[in-house]
Amino acid sequence: MPIAEVAFNLPLERTFHYLIPPSLRPTLQPGMRVAAPFGQRERIGFVVALLNRSPIRELKAIRRAIDPAPVIADERWALANWLSDYYFCSLGEALAAMVPSALRLPRSAIEDGAAEQAADAAAAEAPAASLTLSIHQRRALEAIVEALDGEQPRPALLHGVTGSGKTELYLRAIAHVLARGGSAICLIPEIALTAQTIDRFRARFGGQVAVWHSRLTARQRAQEWGRMASGACRIVVGARSAVFAPVARLGLLILDEEHELTYKQEDTPRYHAREVALARARLARAMVILGSATPSIETSYAARTGRSRLLMLPERVEGRPLPRVDVIDMREEFARRRSGGPLSGRLQQALEQALERGEQAILLLNRRGFARVAQCQACGSVVRCRRCSVPLVYHASRRELVCHYCNAHEPPEEVCGRCRKGYLIFRGAGTERIESELHRLFPVASIARMDRDATKGRESHRALYEAVKARQVGLLVGTQMVAKGFDFPQVTLVGVVSADTALNLPDFRAGERTFDLLTQVAGRAGRGEQPGSVLVQTYCPDHYAIQAARTHDYQKFYEEEIAMRRRLGLPPFAHLVELTLHGGSRQRVTEAAERLASRLRRSAARRQVALLGPAPHRVARLRRSHRMCLILTAKTVEPMVGLLRKTLAPGRRFAGLPVTVDVDPL
Repeated sequence: MPIAEVAFNLPLERTFHYLIPPSLRPTLQPGMRVAAPFGQRERIGFVVALLNRSPIRELKAIRRAIDPAPVIADERWALANWLSDYYFCSLGEALAAMVPSALRLPRSAIEDGAAEQAADAAAAEAPAASLTLSIHQRRALEAIVEALDGEQPRPALLHGVTGSGKTELYLRAIAHVLARGGSAICLIPEIALTAQTIDRFRARFGGQVAVWHSRLTARQRAQEWGRMASGACRIVVGARSAVFAPVARLGLLILDEEHELTYKQEDTPRYHAREVALARARLARAMVILGSATPSIETSYAARTGRSRLLMLPERVEGRPLPRVDVIDMREEFARRRSGGPLSGRLQQALEQALERGEQAILLLNRRGFARVAQCQACGSVVRCRRCSVPLVYHASRRELVCHYCNAHEPPEEVCGRCRKGYLIFRGAGTERIESELHRLFPVASIARMDRDATKGRESHRALYEAVKARQVGLLVGTQMVAKGFDFPQVTLVGVVSADTALNLPDFRAGERTFDLLTQVAGRAGRGEQPGSVLVQTYCPDHYAIQAARTHDYQKFYEEEIAMRRRLGLPPFAHLVELTLHGGSRQRVTEAAERLASRLRRSAARRQVALLGPAPHRVARLRRSHRMCLILTAKTVEPMVGLLRKTLAPGRRFAGLPVTVDVDPL
């Protein structure tokens, strides 16, 4: 009797056996999804093998197949096993991460993709690029081509200053891969960038380009998957999950802005797209290019210790200068003015002059909303979320106080709910407040905002990108979205409203995140014929991250940061695993965390694993669930994962409580 071995998207290490009904026997293959009874409900799982026998006597039967053809094939099988081992998840969870749950593939999607393959064959021959490369670009491209022609290409870090022409090298490297009959995947960190990037890729490669990100409709997902799986298009551009794209003969994986935090998945399995790309490239004998003006410390260290190749682009294209960066000490500004808005007099003047010249400007503040806290004037208490241990943020456009963790919202009260005496005042500016301030200062200017609230619509990113590109927007204010890779030649001024938002966080990467953000947003200025300038407002002007960003000196920043990491035994000199226990009772969670720490310590030392904690999580209460965390650290991930497999109960639980496991947390 034919039997299917099925893995489900559950935190269980085992697989399950099911009978294959006669109607599915001719067509069912490993890699297809099926619907099968599981307990009192029906679940969708992945067929991982076909068997002739099973040790289980009474088996239930599969009810139906979801896919007309396998959605997992080639090296992605081995990649799923690697994902399961490295990130401490089940095989079913790993497979589910590689295929979106909303994907529904009618047979026509595969057939249409195969039909398009012949129609798009002519596009495989990429048109010759007309741009003249600089000497540094030529040297980097020669090294990339040499690696692509090798048997097992070594990863390469393409470290180029902002505006140095990294994207042009991506395009030429992809053209070389296509000429050899291979496929390529290019990852970008933010959906907001897809419009600009896709335009450039399609201008060069036409119908060979497929797009993959979370904002696609169900129909678009099916169409793009079919085109990728059939080989109709051999270039995939997309966000994090595009690293799993079902392309054959993979020759090149590119991570643009590889330092970005958005490459880290927030749900199980909590993978990092960079590590997945490196693993998939090893399995497929493909090359990985990691591109950035501010490479992560881990990536830079790997290049400097020989695990990857370092390729430098130290100059902007056409010899354009990097923008001048000036730091505004807000301590002096506050002492001089004693009161006033969030924009210094110098920044206001620079904005006015840019608008008078008909140029564009970008303002960065990495905080959403109008005000960060609502505080009582009488007792000083701050309005907090009833479900989470965080203050509520006031959003003027909605006239609501909103929790940015659980999305709870409520109208603000006029009088303090605690003392019933004082009135509430709003403190701490967000992007809405800056937008309002700009409208007050420059009432005739065209002003737009780019943050998660303003770009909720499916096509809102492209509409805003097109408006700025067409110079219909003079002033653009936003969160970190505005710092990521945009190329607007008429932007000559960038203002950073507060460079300190990340510096005050309890995070050893605070300095790195500050340097990255300042350098990246500064790089938006002066990319055209006019020189650029950057004004950075800060209360910490002497911090090494801010000073290094002021002089565009990555090497100086790296030396400071790597010395601190080495001294404290932090990544890249060790790996971390964060464990978070959840529960409705604070006492129960605290006691379970203490017991888990005690259990782990018994075996940690002989595995050369160190343990920190337990301690309250940085967000100690989330959605009414109390949280405690522990940190494991070791030279490699394997001994920590091995320790957890022996310690945690099935389902990743301890003392009856769920445990979230985050390998290499950010």
